[in-house]
Amino acid sequence: MKRDLVSISDLSKADIEELLALALRMRNNPPSPSCKGLILASCFFEPSTRTRLSFEAAMLRLGGSVIGFSESENTSTKKGESLADTMRVIGGYCDLAVIRHPREGSARVAAECCPKPVINAGDGANQHPTQTLLDLFSIRECQGKINDLSIAIAGDLKHSRTVHSLAQALAHYAARLYFVSPEELQLPDGCAGELRKKGVKFSFHETLEEILPKADILYMTRVQKERFQTPVAQIPLLKKGHLAKAKPTLRILAPLPRLEEVDVAIDATPQAYYFQQAQNGLYVRMALLEKFLGRSTP
Repeated sequence: MKRDLVSISDLSKADIEELLALALRMRNNPPSPSCKGLILASCFFEPSTRTRLSFEAAMLRLGGSVIGFSESENTSTKKGESLADTMRVIGGYCDLAVIRHPREGSARVAAECCPKPVINAGDGANQHPTQTLLDLFSIRECQGKINDLSIAIAGDLKHSRTVHSLAQALAHYAARLYFVSPEELQLPDGCAGELRKKGVKFSFHETLEEILPKADILYMTRVQKERFQTPVAQIPLLKKGHLAKAKPTLRILAPLPRLEEVDVAIDATPQAYYFQQAQNGLYVRMALLEKFLGRSTP
């Protein structure tokens, strides 16, 4: 495994499988304080609830400590300090840095400048590799496998970093992908081209009704309003009535936060799996910290 985790492509399939297995062990057995005496720098230049708190909780559960910030207003970047200088300095205070930043490519800059390992917690509309790991963990947990599933991914596919990372990772698992969005928010050409090169079977659709009867997993994403200023077409909205056409075994995932893309009435149905998915973020991020920092205790 590489020193840093900037993109999901930094992980081989073997790396992914090792991390998923470790996350399962973390879920089923109380972890040892393998990070005691170590410090995580939680560097969030952009808002976050689940990613930031699950990383911090993961480090605390492994016996480590956390320093950091939850918005750029609390850092010297507000005074004009460069990201590179900021990360050089932070690297002197910690053993590993987790960074979220609104600019695409920022995590790569941080990894190049920080003297300690860096994990990307989301860089603009580019990548979110740790979300992908918990997505894969959740798919396997609720369906018993990842291979050979029919997976529909709906919403703002153009700007969603979770979609870009997940689609790339699913190329390892022979999944059949259905992308559902208005034309204006379709998967970027670069992502689609990469999937074609890897022989992934996928198609584009504009309505959920077209694909729901086929799907084993429905992955719903919100409009990424923070990524653009001009109005866009309406994304697909999932209503409880849609589920009448779905397989009983369908499970619905969503990276959250939820806006209007998933009706709250779905929360009480057996198909809803997004809150369990969010919980799984703790176990996956514990596994990551264990892999990057963990050490045997006396």
